[in-house]
Amino acid sequence: MFRFGISLCFLIALSVQLQALHIVGGEMTYTCNANGEYSFVMKVYRDCQGGGAGFDNNARIAVYLGDDPNPFITRQVSNLVVTSLNPEDNNPCVEIPPNVCIEEGVYRWSIPLPLSTEPYYVVYQRCCRNTTINNIENPGGSGSTYGVEIKPLAQTLCNNSPVFNDFPPPIICVNQPLNFDHSAVDPDGDDLVYEFCSPLLGGSQGQPVPNPAAPPPYFPVIFRVPDFTEIKPIGGDPLVTINTSTGLITGTPVNQGQYVVGICVSEYRNGQLLSQIQRDFQFNITFCEPQVNADLDGVDAGELIEYNVCGDTLITFINESTDEAFIQEYLWLFDIPGQTVPLSFNTRDVTMAFPGAGKYDGLMILNPGSICTDTAQIKVNITPEFEPDFISVYDTCVVSPVNFYDATAQAPGLEIAEWQWNFGDGETSDLINPVHEYIDPGTYTISLTMSDSIGCTESTSRAFGWFPAPPVIIFEPSRFVGCPGEEISFTNLSFPIDDTYDINWDFGDGQPDSVISPIHTFNDPGLFSIFVEITSPFNCYISETFPNWIDIDSFPVADFIWTPMFDISNFEPTVQFEDRSRRAVDWEWEFGDFWETIGPNPSYTFPDTGKHEVQLIVTHPYGCQDTTVQIVDVIPKITHFMPNAFTPNGDGKNEEFGPAGFFRGIRQYQFVILDRWGGRIFKTDNPEMKWNGRTDNVGRWAKQGVYTYQISFTGPRGKPHFYQGFTTLIR
Repeated sequence: MFRFGISLCFLIALSVQLQALHIVGGEMTYTCNANGEYSFVMKVYRDCQGGGAGFDNNARIAVYLGDDPNPFITRQVSNLVVTSLNPEDNNPCVEIPPNVCIEEGVYRWSIPLPLSTEPYYVVYQRCCRNTTINNIENPGGSGSTYGVEIKPLAQTLCNNSPVFNDFPPPIICVNQPLNFDHSAVDPDGDDLVYEFCSPLLGGSQGQPVPNPAAPPPYFPVIFRVPDFTEIKPIGGDPLVTINTSTGLITGTPVNQGQYVVGICVSEYRNGQLLSQIQRDFQFNITFCEPQVNADLDGVDAGELIEYNVCGDTLITFINESTDEAFIQEYLWLFDIPGQTVPLSFNTRDVTMAFPGAGKYDGLMILNPGSICTDTAQIKVNITPEFEPDFISVYDTCVVSPVNFYDATAQAPGLEIAEWQWNFGDGETSDLINPVHEYIDPGTYTISLTMSDSIGCTESTSRAFGWFPAPPVIIFEPSRFVGCPGEEISFTNLSFPIDDTYDINWDFGDGQPDSVISPIHTFNDPGLFSIFVEITSPFNCYISETFPNWIDIDSFPVADFIWTPMFDISNFEPTVQFEDRSRRAVDWEWEFGDFWETIGPNPSYTFPDTGKHEVQLIVTHPYGCQDTTVQIVDVIPKITHFMPNAFTPNGDGKNEEFGPAGFFRGIRQYQFVILDRWGGRIFKTDNPEMKWNGRTDNVGRWAKQGVYTYQISFTGPRGKPHFYQGFTTLIR
């Protein structure tokens, strides 16, 4: 694209400094008149904002001849003509802030210079430059020297110096190509060679306007190397250079700032150097904004503007170019195949009917043929409408990957760039023809979204069922053996299945089931074969028999005997038990609250008399159990012995009379002593108390003789007992 309109982004008044720091450039040319007289024109440029020092009303000019350090002649030139230069003259679209002002001071004078074999040096010196200049050292202390050298050959030929054609641009835009014609014209038609050269020092802060100007030689300014030199005073990418033949300055500055540039023009005739003129000028480089900017639909024309259209051939282009105040004409050009000339329009907005799908180029030119122009390059990409379609290929009854194929009709000019598949199970693919493996059966919504080469997108969706039969039936019983009433769960591990499949179970006992993973109770003993059949929603079928998989054995039978069987008493309480159970591998015995043990044949000593429950729990090898309880009777036996005499004489031996034996558990005990006349002498209900020979054991002593005793009680199990006999009391 081509862009010339700019507006300043920062104040060029950076050049406004102290006192006489407003001189920004200058040059001197000469004309040879008759009779050895020369006319000179000196142009001095200044930044006229800020109220600083103006041009010198009496410019002090010095002429030196050869190496003579004393002036050949001096002049004070006062015929100053000041003109305000409009920076917009460089570009009719430029918008300059009101604080940017450039003035040109022109001095004219004539001096007779007789022919000499030495060169003449005509010189004007002035201090100082702006302190903000970027490319030279000590800019605030570096003055300027403007002048010409008239060589002896030029004197002989009465030569006229070249004259620059145009005022240099005071404003250059960062990052925008520079194309300035800095050429000169020579009235004698001599050959001109252009180059960047070093500006010359002259004057100082202590002597702003030397009087007279110093004699040659003149020293160059000191550039800040290596970034800047006299042949690369600005830098740039590409480097700002000057064409030696044409004087065209080109390149792209990349840094803002102020840069001193020297442009020298050497004049040759027949290969001999006659003279050289030099322009010393300060270039101001800043960030600029486009003032005439080609813009369509809000898209800056800094790049190619593409319209990607999906199927529609009627397109309206909305022109948002700015600034309309600078735009006088709009030219639209569209290259339509088959037409000999481009189709054109001359309106701000355009509605264009394109012949069909395809790629079309166009231009929108602002102010065609003017320097104040900008161009938007247009590319219209119209793709045909399309409708995505696909097919799936797989064996519906076999567990295998599914092949999906793009089956979209290929319209002429259609270029599909992207495929996005969604398989409905959370997985996706961007392949043209993907292969997908499903894990779970079901009905899935398959989506295919396609985008063509310009981003037009269309989608389609379709229901897809994946219900293959499992390649093999696999299930896992919670156990393979048990007893009647065993509840066994069958975990179905067959893949793939879900609750849409028809599943039938035959457990071999006449009690079928139809759930995926049943829980079944086997009530009868036996060996059972399991039969399973699975039918998918697509009638894909598989079945399998698992012979003799479940073994249901009869329950165990708990039984035992013991010895001795009947004569168990408190005097012989130990019993030996013997297991008589069937199908038992584990035994648990419980003897009331007293003791527990394991093993088939335990021995147990009962701690007390009575009828005791003995429980035996036996366990089958498959884990089922049986229990039996039997009663073991431990008889509470008692013993009774009565002596036939006793001697209560105080010798400590055989002092009392009473029963001896084992009376544990008896009740209603009564012991009575009677004399021979039947009178009661002693009575007690305490089995532990005996008769000591006294009346009731506390009265008078009984006489020696024979006495009758009576003992009665109820045994531990309620049997009455009565004993009667005689005892002899011996003194």
